[in-house]
Amino acid sequence: MSVDDRPIKVPPPAPPELHRSVPQLKALLGGRPAARAELPDGSALWLVGGFDAVRQVVVDQRFSRALAVAPGRSLQGTEVVASASINGLDPPEHTRLRRLVASAFTPRRVEALRPRVASIVAELIATLRRQPQPADLMAGFALPLPVQVICELLGVPTADMTQFHAWSDVVLGDWQQDTDQIMTALLEMYSYFAGLIEMKRAQPADDLMTALIGARDDDDRLSEEELTMLGCALLLGGHETTANHICMSLLTLLSHPGELAKLIAEPALIPAAVEELLRYVTLGGGLTPGRLATEDVELCGVTIPAGDVVVPLYATANRDSSVFGDPDQFDVSRAPSSHLTFGAGPHHCLGANLARLELQEAFRGLLKRMPGLRLGGPAARLRFKPGMTLYSLRELPVCWDQPERAGAD
Repeated sequence: MSVDDRPIKVPPPAPPELHRSVPQLKALLGGRPAARAELPDGSALWLVGGFDAVRQVVVDQRFSRALAVAPGRSLQGTEVVASASINGLDPPEHTRLRRLVASAFTPRRVEALRPRVASIVAELIATLRRQPQPADLMAGFALPLPVQVICELLGVPTADMTQFHAWSDVVLGDWQQDTDQIMTALLEMYSYFAGLIEMKRAQPADDLMTALIGARDDDDRLSEEELTMLGCALLLGGHETTANHICMSLLTLLSHPGELAKLIAEPALIPAAVEELLRYVTLGGGLTPGRLATEDVELCGVTIPAGDVVVPLYATANRDSSVFGDPDQFDVSRAPSSHLTFGAGPHHCLGANLARLELQEAFRGLLKRMPGLRLGGPAARLRFKPGMTLYSLRELPVCWDQPERAGAD
């Protein structure tokens, strides 16, 4: 197919608005699977938005993540983070590091965590319900749930998470954020983990960080720098996206009362509903780290020249009408589908199984233990943190109805 030679102009990130970014991205692409684009700073790239095209980009190893964030290239936003993490590596280096932690995130291992996750959910909701209404669901539930789970899994002191979360707010800045600020926060995070590793060496425990330290010290399967990088990546990736997904998913459910009523009436729909929320909900309106074409690549009829950078748009891929019937309709009873929220190929999200479990247990607990759950004020008054890659709420005030039923699990 032919492609318009005129690059589309990508506007600066707009303030977060629920359900608005996907239509805007679709309009920007104009029905094309891939389109040349120009960022406000003048840099050029390709936006890729169709399901098949996005999947090819993330699976085809001719599109290199490592070269896209290589030294000497101009990096912005999350590209800075990718350049200093496992997310900025290609196979075989990426594969070697991923294998060291993959066994902790298999479906069987993650499913074994379900009772503990359900227990944390119950504890957090019990504490939240004792607070005056409206209560902040972000601070009291959405954030501490994945934080506690990943901290227990890694062996990171939960008390240190406040500082780590402050760093992550900077690290996950959008592509307008000062790169020096992002690098400073990254270096501080790495320094924190270097100290944690030394503490774990002196006091080993039954956790993932101790196991990784063993892989470093006993088997020489990774360097000290790689050990630090893995720890930071796991802790950052293990809480930030899940916390924001809980909040954005709840906003989606509350804005679709008919679908929420279905879930309340049929809790067995929760696993399917979580997949639909993962497909439908957009966590951010910014651009993900790009990949560089190592040779000319044919992409759904469009030739991407060698050396050009492509950026996959997962949100539009998940709304592709050739794959999903009535894709802009939110339907909790939709048959589970192969959405691309967790990516695909070598960089498929390592924590996908854990994120699914946390979302399932979060909504199972909220719908059962907080009847009449609703916003504690107008949605228009919700405030998001500025300059973030992810739509990150400052707070999510909620109210609920009658006391929890006696004897409820």
